[in-house]
Amino acid sequence: MNISKIANLKFFFTNTKNLSRFLGLFTFILFFFGIYWGLYVAPSDYLQGESYRIMYLHVPAAWLSLQVYMFMAITGFVSLVWKVKIMEIISIQCAPIGAYFTLIALVTGMVWGKPTWGTYWVWDARLTSELILLFLYIGVIALYSAFSDKRQAVKITSLLAIVGLVNIPIIHYSVEWWNTLHQGPSVTKFEQPSMHISMLLPLLYMFLVFNVYFIAVLIKRVQLGIYNREKRSKWMEDYLSD
Repeated sequence: MNISKIANLKFFFTNTKNLSRFLGLFTFILFFFGIYWGLYVAPSDYLQGESYRIMYLHVPAAWLSLQVYMFMAITGFVSLVWKVKIMEIISIQCAPIGAYFTLIALVTGMVWGKPTWGTYWVWDARLTSELILLFLYIGVIALYSAFSDKRQAVKITSLLAIVGLVNIPIIHYSVEWWNTLHQGPSVTKFEQPSMHISMLLPLLYMFLVFNVYFIAVLIKRVQLGIYNREKRSKWMEDYLSD
């Protein structure tokens, strides 16, 4: 399919309505099986016991917090360079989704940290840089809301998102660069993951579920963004009157 056709606001809005509904239902089904797998099927950890199971929410949310930010910055860059309208909308609509993933990662990390470290919060390199990521998302949302000219607003927020990319490798490598309470990488060591396969598979499955959820929510938010931008256009009025 022609990429320029997909990038057309009218084409995207009119052809993704059923897709977002399907993905929403599909996510619910996948999430149900993932929670059952992680909470009841996966074995207990020999050190952390049952408390480690919050990992099946915490780790995918943390991964998505980084992934969504990078996607926001990339689409923002495309919108700046090539002036693609739908990329402007996608970029800004990523911000609230990424903020929610980051908040989930922080809260679940605090809950997991209490039985593991004996405290909910320490100014640890990983935790602090993840908190900065949340502030970056909030900054993008606040800046966008502050401008009445939304086309100009997206230019500013895209620049902020691109500059904020410097925080992504800091988050990822913080456990290797500094002494930290946070455990080191266990999944990304592909040659020899330190997690047993019976625990690793449901974690990877939940990562897939979170990605499907992200796509479903993003499509819905992009549809809303298109409506807000095009609600006075003739094609939108004609579409809604049908």
